[in-house]
Amino acid sequence: MCLLCLRVCAAAIAFAAAGPAVADDLRICADPNNLPFSNQEQKGFENRLAEMLAHDLGMNVKYVWWAERKNFIENSLNAGMCDAVMGVPADIGSVSATQPYYRSTYVVISRKSDGPAISSLADERLTSLRIGIHVVDSDYAPPAQLLASRGLSANLVGFSLYGKQDEPNPPARLVEAVSRKDVDVAIVWGPFAGYFGDDKALALAPVIPQRFRATPFVYDIAVAVRTGDEALRNKLNESLTRQCAAIQTLLRQYRVPQVQEGQPPCASAPQVYASSR
Repeated sequence: MCLLCLRVCAAAIAFAAAGPAVADDLRICADPNNLPFSNQEQKGFENRLAEMLAHDLGMNVKYVWWAERKNFIENSLNAGMCDAVMGVPADIGSVSATQPYYRSTYVVISRKSDGPAISSLADERLTSLRIGIHVVDSDYAPPAQLLASRGLSANLVGFSLYGKQDEPNPPARLVEAVSRKDVDVAIVWGPFAGYFGDDKALALAPVIPQRFRATPFVYDIAVAVRTGDEALRNKLNESLTRQCAAIQTLLRQYRVPQVQEGQPPCASAPQVYASSR
């Protein structure tokens, strides 16, 4: 699951009922079509993380497939349909979040052939460029606020995060639009950028600045459980600590851009973000 601005505000469209939980089940609410995070074939890194944590705790993962739209958390986790949701902002309200297991950022994607990579949202070159950005429901992703304050609203080209029904990998369309020259640059949440932007002709750079007024562009990501379920939260925290090195390896495999703040989360967690390819 992605951060609050892209994925937590989201409405359920369908789910496969998981049925009553048993003692050794870890019920996970997850989107069936949201790579690189999750899909019904369980090929996302959050699928693999869920399996890793469950195995460490001697449990079995049981999925409740639920498309992430508006009120996703309220209609799934907080309605008792599952025990946990992967990949929420660590400071999200209405749930109890574990310790973060990664910290990522929005990324500017540009074409190397167009010159030096753009990272700053104050870059004057943006005034003459078509800027692709994801739209969630009727709202642009958070960096659009800063661009609008610069008078660049007319430069923005919106791409729905969700796409058409049953469309595979809808977030990839924004990244592909840069390669096709439908837009000049794109501003994309880091895990989407790293996973779908594996094109040698593209440059990826973390956005500067890291926030605009009260709106951050960098987020700590954690696992959510229902408020009051401190027993499960504590178990997951212990497992996240034990599996720290394996989690960092998993994130590198999926090319998740990370922003390191303070000490790395574990001894074998080097800086994994490359600003360009």
